[in-house]
Amino acid sequence: MQETDIIFQCTRCGYCCHGETTVSLDEHDRERMCNALGMSSEKVAEKYWRITGNIVQMKVVDGHCIFYSEGCKVHTGRPWRCGEWPLHPSILDDENNFHTIAESCPGIKKELGYDKFCEILATILKKGKRIKC
Repeated sequence: MQETDIIFQCTRCGYCCHGETTVSLDEHDRERMCNALGMSSEKVAEKYWRITGNIVQMKVVDGHCIFYSEGCKVHTGRPWRCGEWPLHPSILDDENNFHTIAESCPGIKKELGYDKFCEILATILKKGKRIKC
């Protein structure tokens, strides 16, 4: 059991994978993704990435991330930002963020209530490790 399981358990619904934008990929994200796909960075860039100047993002196809098709096709190599979503620190700053995210994410354990949820999330974040959901 992961520490985050108390407040969130991913249902792999894919809602967070939908939209016209995706997260930016840092160097470690790109390396992890290439390893998970078993492809060179050149091939992955050509097939899956949108590169604008120094910004590298996953392509969007039909209104969702290129890797989404009834689940993430690169889950083990997904970007760290995808791995931490929806446990974003902005939830601690604004209760509206909690409710907005909880309405779109069935994995958020909203029955805990905002205060208890934030207490647990703050404790996890204080440990200084990246969250991995």
